[in-house]
Amino acid sequence: MSRIIVERNFEPPLTEEELKATEARMAPCLELYDVRWLRSFWSGDRRRMICEYEAQDVASVRNVQREAAAKFERVWAADVLEETPIAP
Repeated sequence: MSRIIVERNFEPPLTEEELKATEARMAPCLELYDVRWLRSFWSGDRRRMICEYEAQDVASVRNVQREAAAKFERVWAADVLEETPIAP
């Protein structure tokens, strides 16, 4: 499985109600395409969001977004960078 990033921009800022409606539309699509939502980051001004998913490929995540009518700018595969301890 790959990590997939979705970038979103909102103008006007996204409301909590709009977010909940999108999540409700997305739930059956996630299952249909075997995509798992991992986490999201929402800017303080509610104008930008980054979402992280786990899926077989970018196309599966893109299909979820389109079928759920979830606004997005870009979808791309990512590698996770992890901090490595520095030896004393």
